[in-house]
Amino acid sequence: MANSEVLTATAESREAEKLAALKRTKLFATLALGLCLAVLVVARSFQARWPWLGFVAAFAEAATIGGLADWYAVVALFRRPLGLPIPHTAIIPENRVRIADNLGRFIEVNFLAPGPVKAKLEEVDFAALVADWLSDRRRAGDLAAFVARLAPQALTAIEQSGLKDFATRRLAEQVEKVPVAPLAAGLLQAVTAEGRHQKLLDELTGALAKTFSDETMLASMRDRIRSELPSLFNLFRADAYLLKKIVASAASFLKDVQDDPDHPLRREFDRFVENFVERLRTSEDYAERAEALKRDLLARPELRSLAGDLWGGVRAMIEQDLAAPRSAIRTHLAGMFVNVGRHLASDPDIRADMNKGFVVSLAAFVDSQKSGVSNFIAEQVKRWDLAQLTRVVELNIGRDLQYIRFNGMLIGGLAGLILYGAERLLWTN
Repeated sequence: MANSEVLTATAESREAEKLAALKRTKLFATLALGLCLAVLVVARSFQARWPWLGFVAAFAEAATIGGLADWYAVVALFRRPLGLPIPHTAIIPENRVRIADNLGRFIEVNFLAPGPVKAKLEEVDFAALVADWLSDRRRAGDLAAFVARLAPQALTAIEQSGLKDFATRRLAEQVEKVPVAPLAAGLLQAVTAEGRHQKLLDELTGALAKTFSDETMLASMRDRIRSELPSLFNLFRADAYLLKKIVASAASFLKDVQDDPDHPLRREFDRFVENFVERLRTSEDYAERAEALKRDLLARPELRSLAGDLWGGVRAMIEQDLAAPRSAIRTHLAGMFVNVGRHLASDPDIRADMNKGFVVSLAAFVDSQKSGVSNFIAEQVKRWDLAQLTRVVELNIGRDLQYIRFNGMLIGGLAGLILYGAERLLWTN
């Protein structure tokens, strides 16, 4: 059975209990009124034989009158007594509109006032509820799946809103404001601080050493030497001899550089890099060249298309992952939600700040909507038909009103007894 059906069944059961209790109370009150009337008749009939029955008759008579008066007052609230068009009866049905407006206004002023609403909201630890909810892995997984289902729509909305182009333009504008030369100088200085630039020299020398073992490269060098030497030297194959010496000397030199961490070439390379970094940092000419190069790069259409291609690749990757049965994004999202819940549960300061935010937001929302709530309640009451309105009010307060009849009979009877006693006392004297 659904929750709504359970609630409906419970409400109907409670209404039936209230109706049964109201009928029992009405029956007892009517029987008590009939008993008072019967006692009155019997007491009056035998009063001449037993004068003391005059006190009983006085009590019963006043009780009967009080019971009838209170019966009339209770019935007049809901309907016309005996169906007679007596003025100022059927008070609730006749004043339905005024009662509805006053009820809505009463709830707005007394229940939805800023003070009581804020005090009630402060009793709730909203942050703890959020933390407990997020800490549950199943709920965190459901939330991650919900966010994942919304991701493609969010990406489409970003594209259609122009946010992607706006972000690209803003990024380009910010890049244009960044001075390239000092930034490059800082990066190079960070590299040289730990001697990593020497690894670059090692790579360069290694690459040069490999070229000396490349037959194509050697043949090209041999042809170049042959073209520069006189023809007489070529007869004695001097080009091969010179090439061999050049290659051997270069290879030996490069090997010395690679094997000796304190080689003079390395120190010269250090000075070159340091001077270059200093020029990047201080030289206006270097700065202008770097800025011109940056502007040319940013102006190229390939860069704009690169941003679009990058966005398309990122979107495709996200959509492909979310469509997979075991999505890494969903898994990481669920883990992130669980961690957020646990951190929130262990940090009272953050919870206190969150609760303050909840209280302020919800109190402001209630304050802005309370007039609407008041009007809604008033309109709902006005839409009730008379029978429904009378039934709702009578079911909830009718049983207590029936006790007024008992009180009326009792108080009336006591008053009649006192008056009869005073009358007898004065008449005797």
